[in-house]
Amino acid sequence: MPAFTYHSQPGTSPDTGLDWFRGSAGSAVLASEEDALGRVMAMCPALPWLWIGAPAAKAPDTARGVRLYRDGGGFCGDLRCRLPLPFASECFGVIFLQHALDDAHETQALLDECARLLAPGGRLWLATLNPWSPYRLRWTGVGLRATGAGAWQSALGRAGFSSAATRVQWVGPRWRPRIEGSGIGFSDRFRSVLALSAGKQVQGLIPPTAVRQLRWQVARWPHPWPHPAPEGQAGTRPDAHGRG
Repeated sequence: MPAFTYHSQPGTSPDTGLDWFRGSAGSAVLASEEDALGRVMAMCPALPWLWIGAPAAKAPDTARGVRLYRDGGGFCGDLRCRLPLPFASECFGVIFLQHALDDAHETQALLDECARLLAPGGRLWLATLNPWSPYRLRWTGVGLRATGAGAWQSALGRAGFSSAATRVQWVGPRWRPRIEGSGIGFSDRFRSVLALSAGKQVQGLIPPTAVRQLRWQVARWPHPWPHPAPEGQAGTRPDAHGRG
């Protein structure tokens, strides 16, 4: 089995549940996510992006972005901070959370903050451990918590993300610690990673419509059938009498 090259970032706190990703089992998970993360990165709009990941994760190396690593109860990397994050509202086009919530620390608060920071039409990409994967036996007892897709969709909904704009796929190995792909089929649901992509939708302003007044109208239907005219004469309409 080849060794993976993910290393701890300087300044991160040791001995946390997220340190599981430094080992071979966790490194296989992170390496399997590179293609999926790259596809999302390729669709980034012109706005800057924000990436927040586990200490052992590999941050994107493209420009126009901010990279933060989980550091105990806060974050380090391009800057050192805590929640709320020191950024202006609606300043990012895409936000990546790569196993930044797998220890269940301030989960809802961070999702709320992502909703604040995303520009209208922006997307949140969330990678988290899949509780239904046999791979979970490799992280059992290390301080990590895995949550199903339904619970994550509810949390995203509380943060203001529309369920109609949420997409789900599964990434990574099922059992053996090796690099594997992604998919949305039934067998893919046993992969080690659950990846959700949620869009920030903005309600459009609907102008008020004028109130229509209903009026009673006299019905003119059914009309009487015209009587047959005598032979050699043109027929007349019943309502034509009395007209000049």
